[in-house]
Amino acid sequence: MPETAYQQLAHATGELQHHYGAHVHLIADPLALTRLARLCHPSCVQPEINRVVSQLYRSLVRELINREFPKRNVHSETRMRQYTEQGYYVGQIIDPATEVTTVDIARAGILPSMVCFEALCEILDPTKVRQDHILMNRTTNDQSQVTGAGMHGRKIAGPVKDRYLLFPDPMGATGGSLTEAIRFYLNELDGAPKHIFAMNLIVTPEFIRRLTDEFPGQVSIYAHRLDRGLSPPDVLADGLGAQWAREKGLNDLQYIVPGAGGMGEIMNNALS
Repeated sequence: MPETAYQQLAHATGELQHHYGAHVHLIADPLALTRLARLCHPSCVQPEINRVVSQLYRSLVRELINREFPKRNVHSETRMRQYTEQGYYVGQIIDPATEVTTVDIARAGILPSMVCFEALCEILDPTKVRQDHILMNRTTNDQSQVTGAGMHGRKIAGPVKDRYLLFPDPMGATGGSLTEAIRFYLNELDGAPKHIFAMNLIVTPEFIRRLTDEFPGQVSIYAHRLDRGLSPPDVLADGLGAQWAREKGLNDLQYIVPGAGGMGEIMNNALS
């Protein structure tokens, strides 16, 4: 009789409790939070910063795959098959036929998207995995306040109908750039994706609110940390999202507090 313990695996847990909704996944991973604290420190610069970003996105894409991707049961031969008829693994694996597109939003998203793309190609049929590229940036007014996001170029290699659509971008601040990118995929391409995932190292309550309001039921958020450092003390003492309307994670220039600073600038050794 074949082994049955691995044929119906339980869903992974290990998430922070919050009140933002079931589509928000704040991963409770002490190792990832240790690395993220190092990433945010002023002394973390090139080449270390790219190594840490890569490590963090390796762990984040693993969490998403385990929780969200379809699985299938296999009867897979092992090296012990030459010695015994029981030389098979019988149980679940990630379905290698899963179709995925990961989107690089330049510039902070270039490396995270490539890390996810390579990780996906390692476990899925590589012909089912694609990477798209979008060039966009924040638009600001005379007071350096964010007014929106502008798209300046894109390289889209095909439709996204029935594919998982991933947006790995380190800082989920205002959600302006991501909102514009998602709208493009939903409005300009034929066929709807199977589901959309925002993959961020840090998010704010404002970011979650915007994506929730703009795309109800269409976008899930995976993040290693939520920052709401400008919230009143009584809000910080309460549960995440318990007083969502009073939570604040963005300063007047729409940078995350405590945050990590301008990741696009730091990762590319650029001043602006």
